[in-house]
Amino acid sequence: MAVRKFKAETKQILDLMIHSLYSNKDIFLRELIANAADAIDKCRFESLTDAKLVQDWKIRVEPDKNRNVLVVSDNGIGMTEAEAVENLGSIGKSGTRAFLKELEEKGEKASLPELIGQFGVGFYSAFMVADKVEVLTRKAGSEDPKSAVLWSSDGGGEYHLSPAEKETTGTEITLHLREDAKIYLESWKISEIVNRYSDFIAYPIATTSVKVNEDKTETVEEKILNSQKAIWLRKPSEVTEEEHKSFLAHLSHWGGGEYTKSIFMSAEGTSEFKALLYLPKNVQYNIFMPELQKKGLQLYVKRVFITDECKELLPDYLRFVKGVVDSSDLPLNVSREILQENSHIRKIEKALVSRILSELKKMRDDEPEVYTGFFREFGKILKEGLHTDYANAEKLKDLVMYETLNHEPGKLVSLAEYVREMPESQKEIYYITGEKGDVLRTSPAVEAYKKQHYDVLLMTDPIDEWVMQSLIQYAKKTFKCVNKGDFETDDEAKKSLDELKTKHEDFLKKLQEALKDKVSEVRFTVRLSDSPCCLVSAENAMSPHLERLFKALNQQVPTQKRILEINGDHQLIKALMTLDDKSDNGISFNDYAELLYDQSLLAEGSPIADAAKFNRNLTAALLLGLKK
Repeated sequence: MAVRKFKAETKQILDLMIHSLYSNKDIFLRELIANAADAIDKCRFESLTDAKLVQDWKIRVEPDKNRNVLVVSDNGIGMTEAEAVENLGSIGKSGTRAFLKELEEKGEKASLPELIGQFGVGFYSAFMVADKVEVLTRKAGSEDPKSAVLWSSDGGGEYHLSPAEKETTGTEITLHLREDAKIYLESWKISEIVNRYSDFIAYPIATTSVKVNEDKTETVEEKILNSQKAIWLRKPSEVTEEEHKSFLAHLSHWGGGEYTKSIFMSAEGTSEFKALLYLPKNVQYNIFMPELQKKGLQLYVKRVFITDECKELLPDYLRFVKGVVDSSDLPLNVSREILQENSHIRKIEKALVSRILSELKKMRDDEPEVYTGFFREFGKILKEGLHTDYANAEKLKDLVMYETLNHEPGKLVSLAEYVREMPESQKEIYYITGEKGDVLRTSPAVEAYKKQHYDVLLMTDPIDEWVMQSLIQYAKKTFKCVNKGDFETDDEAKKSLDELKTKHEDFLKKLQEALKDKVSEVRFTVRLSDSPCCLVSAENAMSPHLERLFKALNQQVPTQKRILEINGDHQLIKALMTLDDKSDNGISFNDYAELLYDQSLLAEGSPIADAAKFNRNLTAALLLGLKK
């Protein structure tokens, strides 16, 4: 018998399970049954090309009160010794770290059953109810009963591995229950858990019960605990909300199984398939962790499980959608290459995307509050499609929502609502990007639009500016960034600006020289009404917000000089025009110029490069003002 130590992180999770005070410990059986079903799925798939593996597939849950043990077994794929070490000896990969990190960050708010399923540590939940766990397993296809392996552990720092003998292939897990977990030996309790969490499992979940006859003899009977009817093949009206939640929890390893909407599909004709899709209520922890997330839907062919990660069925921007697709057209021996190239898969994907976007639009129109809640959770993911799915770009434009300058903070407005409320004189859709809505609301760049009662979309998601590179028009109106490019003016305003430029040409040159390392140009503007100045980017330049995001991701992007626009009517600018550069008051023209530049950065919510110098200049300017 070999004695091996658990990896440190695995030991941490075992300790968590052993000392768990979580009240709903029933989930351990849900997880073990789900693992058994996965093992049978894999073996059933292998049997498509190896007839010797075909069996009467079954999961068994057997309580033994005399020995105080609960046995969960399957006749699925089984494991070799190396696979037992890999799968049971360590959780491995990055899932363990992510699991522990979530627990640390969430603290008491962390939902243990959700995290257990999500991060693939379901087997270890057995230690919530057992003080010793034994796993007897034999790989499918093995001819020798003595090729089995026995894994066992009491949840301490080590586990034992030894050769064993098993007459059948598959896996048998024996849980030596704790004193406070004897309820899981009761048939009614086992039946209750299976009905709640696993009724939809495609394979029979069997147990044995002892019937006492009239002559007091006993008869052992087998009882099937689940209906085994694929939930997606049932009539929508027959499926209860509880069943939907259980099935979604099984699909997504998301403990509560809460969802916003379920979508049944039954397609006939050139491509025949049935599907059951879910729009979850909340974003999963790993939605932005590609290495931890299985993307795509579960794919079945004629009710035979093929894969639980069919990426080809949905575009990446719909990766939050969970569900099952059961096709009648694909071959049972479908491979990854076939999935990538198969025309039926492309037809199914097109139908799924169309239906999902249609359902979202219907939700937006009929249940605006529900849709708004959904968009707050998944909007930043959905927006990715605006840049990647050109075929459905117009439909996606109808689904996106933003805060705006003229609506109260927190209220989300669709593009259709924005256009509907536009004054007749407004010809473009105005927007501004940044990190925080409250900062954008007070940005000098929106002053002129506020004065004309034009609304401005406040785009604060990191993805917004990337998306806007391909979002050219909506309802035949072009998008215009308010802090980029030139500000449109009439002939009278242009004439006024030209006169200012001519009259104060030396001042502009002087200010430009003082800030030559920071700005590309200094110019007068009518964009401003209350502020003395603001910074704007060239029409096609990257914004400082996006520039900072790229740099935070260690991307090499050049720092771009922007344009300093000044308000010729503002008292501060007029005072600066008269300043003698040879002033001996402790602060020079160049110092004032840098204060002006830093003030522009603060007004838009950008950081100041040299805060110490800004403080020195500001202190000197304040002292000078107080002395007068």
